[in-house]
Amino acid sequence: MELQLHRGRPSQSEGRDARELKTYDLLDRLGISFERVDHEAAFTMEACQAIDAVLYPAVICKNLFLCNRQKTDFYLLMIRDDKKFLTKEISGQIQSSRLSFAPEEYLKSLLNLEPGSVSVLGLMNDVEGKVKLLVDEDVLKAEYFGCHPCVNTSSIRVKTSDIFQTFLQHIGHGYRTVVLSG
Repeated sequence: MELQLHRGRPSQSEGRDARELKTYDLLDRLGISFERVDHEAAFTMEACQAIDAVLYPAVICKNLFLCNRQKTDFYLLMIRDDKKFLTKEISGQIQSSRLSFAPEEYLKSLLNLEPGSVSVLGLMNDVEGKVKLLVDEDVLKAEYFGCHPCVNTSSIRVKTSDIFQTFLQHIGHGYRTVVLSG
């Protein structure tokens, strides 16, 4: 199947996950335009390479759902796909030791997401503000970035400023910029 870029939401919602449709509804309400590519489920960065080519020039992000050892502090880390996650580098910047990947049940309960579909857009489900958003400074420098619309069978290209100004402001979520060496 050849991957194709489409403007905005799909014309038909039949067979689409409710989380995906809720994401499109919010983006539409906020006047945030985006382009979309539908694809087979993408669980790894390697599987995303063909998708990334369609979304170019968007910066493709790894979205990592992390927590501290006590599982009392939760973080969503957005980093460029060409950078490595180094716990020590992040821990020092946010004064939280022993960061690790958060268990799946927290991903579901806090962001209503499944593994492989983690995205900044999932923060719309964090109504209690329990998840802190950490963003690699290089993501913020890009005009566009790509992410999942809360499911891993579609990906979107959206203006970075639309997400970090309009979207996050609307849902009442801030973010902290972090510096990753790459």
